[in-house]
Amino acid sequence: MPLIRWEGRRCGRWIAGAVTAVLLAAAVALTAIVFPSVAATTCPGCYGLERLRPGLYAEPGQAPDRRRHVSEVVEQANGRVRDFFGGRRSSPDVLVCLSDDCYRRIGGGGERGIAVLNRSVMLSPRGVDPVIASHELTHVELHARLDGAEVPQWFDEGLAVLVSDDPRYLAPTGDRCLLDAPGPLPATLDDWLRAASADPRLYAKAACRVSRWAGRNGGKEGVRALVERLSAGQPFPAIQAAR
Repeated sequence: MPLIRWEGRRCGRWIAGAVTAVLLAAAVALTAIVFPSVAATTCPGCYGLERLRPGLYAEPGQAPDRRRHVSEVVEQANGRVRDFFGGRRSSPDVLVCLSDDCYRRIGGGGERGIAVLNRSVMLSPRGVDPVIASHELTHVELHARLDGAEVPQWFDEGLAVLVSDDPRYLAPTGDRCLLDAPGPLPATLDDWLRAASADPRLYAKAACRVSRWAGRNGGKEGVRALVERLSAGQPFPAIQAAR
């Protein structure tokens, strides 16, 4: 009897382990099918990307000058983020596709780039540019510094425009506002995505509000101080449009 009970327990543990392994494999497979971008940023090599250096992966088979261009773009983008925030607290992997087929394979859509779960960044062929790359890297850096605190989506996007110095949505000098936004701006991600698809000027509106607030509150240092206060649990201030 003791032997039978011991064998039963061992068999039960084996079955439980096998079931757990099957469930984990199923979960991984489901993630790869339903959320390929998450799977790709978790295992870039599983999607055919090669490592150019730690944290940077690109579509393979590229000429040396093109590989060098990818590295230079990402380094410039990292520099913009580092300079604005006075250092880095995030170190996201960056996945770069140089063909549309590659970008679709890793879960990309029509965007130029995207931050995945605020931990990694994917760039499309149209996003291999310091502006686009630094925009997405800013999202990751901001959320690393917020440490779970929330900000309105318009602030998240407007700050990314400001850090990336995007000439599409910012004036080159002085009051950098190109399009004033006197009314409310979308606060949630879902609302932002819906509004931005209907109004491509929304990024300029958000950038206007963030850049003017920064101008009145100490520039980069003021933004960094705000983020620190938010990460400490203080509520997001009522930032209004101002001339």
